[in-house]
Amino acid sequence: MHQTRLESLIEVVINISIGFVISTIANAVLLPMVGLPVTLAQNLLVGAGMTVVSVARSYIIRRWAQGMLYSTIKSTALYIEKKVKTLV
Repeated sequence: MHQTRLESLIEVVINISIGFVISTIANAVLLPMVGLPVTLAQNLLVGAGMTVVSVARSYIIRRWAQGMLYSTIKSTALYIEKKVKTLV
């Protein structure tokens, strides 16, 4: 299945949004345990920055992977077609 750019972006945003909620809760619990108390505003600001980075990273990797997969499938199909034609 080949994803459109919009489908890739939607998948990435859903995935990262879930991660943002989880990381916000985890940071609120874990950081004070190691002596790094953070306010909710600080937690959200850092989370938002990391979310922007994560969306960009995930989108780029998703599009690269889709391109590589599509290219590999197309090359394989062409190779098989040529082999079948030589057998017939």
